[in-house]
Amino acid sequence: MRPRRAAIALAFCAVAAAAQEAGVEHDVRTVLTARLGFSNGELNELSRGQTVKHGLQTRTPGEIAVAGAVRIRAPKSAFFARVRDIERFKSGEGVLQIGRFSSPPVLEDLAALTIDKDDFDPRSCRVGDCGVRLPASAIERLRREIDVNAPDAQSRAAAFFKQILLDDVSAYLTGTERMTQYDDGSRPIRPGDELDGILAAMPEIGVLMPGLPDHLRRFPSVRLPEAEDFLYWSKEKFGIAPFITVTHVTIVCRSAATCLMTTRDVYSSRYLDASVALAIAADSGPETFDLVYDNRSRASALKGGLAAIRRMVTERRARGALEENLTTIKKLLES
Repeated sequence: MRPRRAAIALAFCAVAAAAQEAGVEHDVRTVLTARLGFSNGELNELSRGQTVKHGLQTRTPGEIAVAGAVRIRAPKSAFFARVRDIERFKSGEGVLQIGRFSSPPVLEDLAALTIDKDDFDPRSCRVGDCGVRLPASAIERLRREIDVNAPDAQSRAAAFFKQILLDDVSAYLTGTERMTQYDDGSRPIRPGDELDGILAAMPEIGVLMPGLPDHLRRFPSVRLPEAEDFLYWSKEKFGIAPFITVTHVTIVCRSAATCLMTTRDVYSSRYLDASVALAIAADSGPETFDLVYDNRSRASALKGGLAAIRRMVTERRARGALEENLTTIKKLLES
């Protein structure tokens, strides 16, 4: 063999060997590099067991996006088993309360959720100025049905909010009319439009699993038959006051080697306008998988004056939280 041809052949073998060692499916690896911006250096760090993370480009005011990955010496089935036990899996200092919704959801699912004045103060809730995300119709109904100066106003407001939340979750799961606009601030927020914008900026979801974007966008009228879905609520620390959120989890496998999990924000009482996360669990060797996480969120507070500073601080915190969460999952599963 001529020297030049021999060199080319050796180079090809080296590339093939590296790809085989990586273990990750070719199109999944392409998503990591072309869509999620992981550099060769980061992928090398990942293969050595280090946690990697970085910010992602955004083109919409108020949007932040981060991506991260870690290699875990455990079967990926262990990860999804933990996720299904969401109350234990997501427990931590920042999660004050959490619960999984039944199918169909019932009011008792929210029994552990406490709602005090920091969460929802009925006295300061009016159309265009309310401490939680609600449509104008719900705020007006609150003003009609509850005497905000009565001694039991807070307890009645808490019951009112829980019922509104349950009605919205039930409507989401049955495809009937639900909250489509929030009128708690000076500008209306349409979470469905924000979700569409986020999904348009996350083509990697459709590349990895055709039909999954529509599953998230048009659920339950459009569903992937092989997907597993559940909803949970949580009350979490953030900013000056905690927020209450409902999250839709979808688990689906595109092959024996790679499974996906998406989470989308169904409702947030404050801060978030919309949020979608993609987790990729891809086999990288025997009893070993790479867990890749990709999240995009939109928040009205990251728009307008001083938005650049808020955005910088929020993105830095998001990257730090992502690294901490991935490292914690790795330790949990490997132990």
